Amino acid sequence: MTARTLPTGGEKTARVRAMFDAIAPRYDLVNRLMTFGLDQHWRRRAVDALALAPGSTVLDLACGTGALGELARRAGYRVVGADMSVGMLANRRPPGGAAQCDAAALPFPAGAFDGVVCGYALRNFTDLAASIAEAGRVVRPGGRIAVLEVATPPNPVVRIGHQVWFRHAVPRIGAALSDPDAYRYLPDSVAYLPDDAALRALFRRAGFAAVGRRLLQGGLSQLVTGTRAGDVGAGTARAGDSGR
Repeated sequence: MTARTLPTGGEKTARVRAMFDAIAPRYDLVNRLMTFGLDQHWRRRAVDALALAPGSTVLDLACGTGALGELARRAGYRVVGADMSVGMLANRRPPGGAAQCDAAALPFPAGAFDGVVCGYALRNFTDLAASIAEAGRVVRPGGRIAVLEVATPPNPVVRIGHQVWFRHAVPRIGAALSDPDAYRYLPDSVAYLPDDAALRALFRRAGFAAVGRRLLQGGLSQLVTGTRAGDVGAGTARAGDSGR
């Protein structure tokens, strides 16, 4: 499957769900290997970026096996997970405390959470705009969001090395330890991501203000953050935007 033949609509939903069901048992192991353990450092950065009071309730959106949610729990937050993959939820640690659902139709009331974290899932959502809008709906005014996703390093030398690793080494690691098709798909799935300006615009339209984007480790990952703006109209909360 190449970037030219990436699925859309219902086909994407079905294929992504099946893919994550298949790779769930070794998902965390492959992540550690293909990032040299940096993924845990990036997840801690996301949890730190929430900057909420201890005891706050946080939604771990597309929670997978719960690696990000576990770090949020250790930081003193109460965590609820949500993921569409039954296989991922079956491998979640600790088990329970999660809903099986689509990110574009969350089964939670408006303002139910003080914050949302999401790790490396934006490019896997079938309807990205609707999924971000749902995240905005379930966060209370003044609540926070912190989203991790892959990025493209701006430095040309780093970018070349990253492309070689991400497009050639990672699929081989995945093929050796897990599902070959899944780890061929993951590098291609970057094509689903909008550019910086368009991505931050989606968060603003979902009701988030002070939307910022920070590149991590020279652009190997990116961290998008924002504060739920209360009654601010969609697309109007631009004060404090930052990007680098």
